[in-house]
Amino acid sequence: MSSPLRVLLDTNVVLDVLLARQPRVNEAAGLWAAADDGRLTGYLPASALTDIYYVANRISGPSRAREAVRLCLTAFEFCPTDRAVLQSAFHRNGPDFEDDVQIASAESARLDAIVTRDGNGFKGSVIPIWSPTQCLQKL
Repeated sequence: MSSPLRVLLDTNVVLDVLLARQPRVNEAAGLWAAADDGRLTGYLPASALTDIYYVANRISGPSRAREAVRLCLTAFEFCPTDRAVLQSAFHRNGPDFEDDVQIASAESARLDAIVTRDGNGFKGSVIPIWSPTQCLQKL
């Protein structure tokens, strides 16, 4: 058996499942299922949990936000968000610092790919950028 793909999941892809955002929830849920059955190891930057909590709390309240964090802690691995990652992200000087942190996290962890719906936000990454559909096709 080959080792599972190791991918960083963009925060928005994770939120698609947690908030059941149509029409993207089914594709994103397929990635979670692949993680559950061992075909994929999903990673998040540690800093993404605060973003996930913030968005889920704003939309669904604190109880659902805590449940979202619990689900992520159960389902995924985490890339450290340390000074080196943050400095690398800062020096990328991209249009969205959050995306730059995700890129720097994936590069530091030497992951196989970054899975996102917004490939434009991840230009310049040395890590391949895949849409959720592309990732599912590679499994």
